[in-house]
Amino acid sequence: HTHDDTVVIRRPEMLPKISQGVTTVIVGNCGISASPVSLSGNPPDPMNLLGDAAAFVYPRFADYRAAVDNARPAVNVAALIGHTALRSNHMDDLLRSASLEEIAAMREQLRDSLEAGALGLSTGLAYASAFSAETSEVKQLAEELTAFGAIYTTHLRSEFEPVLEAMAEAFDIGRHARSPVVISHMKCAGAGNWGRSPQLLAALEKAAQDHPVGCDCYPYAASSSTLDLKQVTDAFRITITWSTPHPDQGGRDLQDIAADWGLSLQATARKLQPAGAVYYGMDEGDVERIMSHPLSMIGSDGLPEDPFPHPRLWGAFPRVLGHFSRDKGLFALHTAVHKMTGISAARFALHERGLIREGYWADLVLFNPHTVRDVADFKDPQRAAEGIDGVWVNGHLSYAEGKPQGQRQGRFLPRSGSLRDGFTDGKTPT
Repeated sequence: HTHDDTVVIRRPEMLPKISQGVTTVIVGNCGISASPVSLSGNPPDPMNLLGDAAAFVYPRFADYRAAVDNARPAVNVAALIGHTALRSNHMDDLLRSASLEEIAAMREQLRDSLEAGALGLSTGLAYASAFSAETSEVKQLAEELTAFGAIYTTHLRSEFEPVLEAMAEAFDIGRHARSPVVISHMKCAGAGNWGRSPQLLAALEKAAQDHPVGCDCYPYAASSSTLDLKQVTDAFRITITWSTPHPDQGGRDLQDIAADWGLSLQATARKLQPAGAVYYGMDEGDVERIMSHPLSMIGSDGLPEDPFPHPRLWGAFPRVLGHFSRDKGLFALHTAVHKMTGISAARFALHERGLIREGYWADLVLFNPHTVRDVADFKDPQRAAEGIDGVWVNGHLSYAEGKPQGQRQGRFLPRSGSLRDGFTDGKTPT
């Protein structure tokens, strides 16, 4: 789970990822993708997380696929199609549900993209640019997934109090399309929601009994996205990562900026927009419970465009290997590895990847289990991990001794057959 859609082309060295042992990224999450997109102005929030208008130059998915291959990034790339991206192509106003004509036009673009190798459809229904989309709009789009066995991934309509209702909506959409479902960065957001992870996991398990479902998560109790007035609160700390009108405030706490300006938190946030933020809105116990569940896999959700990014961009995977597996003993090392390799490769049908087997692609990481750790933190987030000694992509040594090696060897990975079969119970193979 990444938002590396445009950075794999514009900065193909992909140092934040290759330095932590990542060999393949899944882009196009949370309803936002670099293609198929034709903008008439600035990208709507949260598509602006992927870059400014100049970054969106792929009107068809085939254009994006060709651009990735031409850029030859250091890592492999597989891609979802964003619901909000489709909406922005066909709707003059994103704060309403789409008309039948608009849905038909979106379906055509989605079908064209699936035929060109996209993995499936992602939504970000929590964001204002998609929140007004009724469930029926998404269901109609998801019908295009059925024939391909393509996947539906979703940043839920809410990760706060109505999270169970939002999960039920996601499963309803998946069942309607006979499409596997991945809940993106599953969490209990907001102080009033802390401690509810057993309920969420029970709902996930229940859905998994008769439908292919799973979730991804990142190993931190803080999230990061655009600055959203609905999430502004004094219940937990909020740090500003970037601000278009006030770039000098990046890296500062919202509360401190508000005090300096003599304004309320809401008024301060409004003045900073468009902006990005880190929200310290989760409970560590919930994070650990979700991360250790057999149906969860690890994702980074990092935002490579942020001038002051959440440390997950550089540190998510070593943090699981070092802090959570080795130091805290949350799960065995082989489980930690499988949650970021075999499970992910199976769910996205990345055939002959994700396991070390003869005849498989040699996407390999040599790491020291005693020293591997994330160095990036919230104060200094752009630091490479320790203990990652070598990374091979498609059989070629691509990172060693703390720096990139040789030619970049990544390639675009088109969807290969149906994704329905890759959802087992998530158990580590023996």
